[in-house]
Amino acid sequence: MPNFTKLTTQSELPAADTAKEFPCGDKMICVANVNGTYSAMDNVCLHRGGPLGEGMIENGKVVCPWHGWAWDPKTGEAAHNASAKVAVYPVKIENGDVMIDLV
Repeated sequence: MPNFTKLTTQSELPAADTAKEFPCGDKMICVANVNGTYSAMDNVCLHRGGPLGEGMIENGKVVCPWHGWAWDPKTGEAAHNASAKVAVYPVKIENGDVMIDLV
C-alpha cells in the first residue's frame, strides 16, 4: 500500500531540464524535471557518492556533477550499465504539495 510523504511544495520543484535535491527523513532525494515530467530518485551516485540533485540534465538523463555518470530518472538505471541502479520513487502532486512514496 502506498505511503506518500510530503517532500516539498510545487513551487520549489526544479525548473525544466534541471535537477534539485530535497531532504526527506534521513535521505536526500533528487527530483529531476525532464521536459516537464518530474521523477524522484536517490540523490547518491553509485560511483563515488556524488550528489545527483546538483547535477544537470543531458539527453533526458541526470548527470552526476562529480564524474559524469548519467542516470535515467524514470528507471534509475545507469546509462552505461543497466545493472547499476539507484532507487526511484513514485511522485504525485496534491493541492500544491509534492508527495513521494519511499517504499
